[in-house]
Amino acid sequence: MALRMWASSTANALKLSTAASKLAPSFSLSRTFATVLEGLKYAKSHEWVKHDGDVATIGITDHAQDHLGEVVFVELPEVSEGVSQGKKFGVVESVKATSDVNSPISGEVVEINPKLSDSSGLINSSPFEDGWMIKVKPSNPSELESLLGPKEYTKFCEEEDAH
Repeated sequence: MALRMWASSTANALKLSTAASKLAPSFSLSRTFATVLEGLKYAKSHEWVKHDGDVATIGITDHAQDHLGEVVFVELPEVSEGVSQGKKFGVVESVKATSDVNSPISGEVVEINPKLSDSSGLINSSPFEDGWMIKVKPSNPSELESLLGPKEYTKFCEEEDAH
């Protein structure tokens, strides 16, 4: 919406017509939805979890990083600290806001992403790969069943953005 308003005001200032021309094809501007990956579970608070054997990797979703804007600082727990489902385990600071990060599952932190202390922007450029935040040994793997799958999370985000 803001992009459409900017384009219209810029066209007016430059005295350009925004009407479709017979020479140029018409086009529409629409927001593309953020990436949602198969094989992951998602929390309504916009964290993802990938459970692999005895360890679950956790980070914030592409949708979340997109809404936050450029991430400039990340605060993570220490290794061996406990995390609880739905409770804060860290903080992400962006140029727009500071946001708590909640754990989608309970367990013990077994690893933190060391790259984030010097390169917090990895959360923006690679939220599912290089921008992961913590690895947890789940204490209650059945909590994964309460999380959303990719289709459910996509629908949740679309509905949330529509309001």
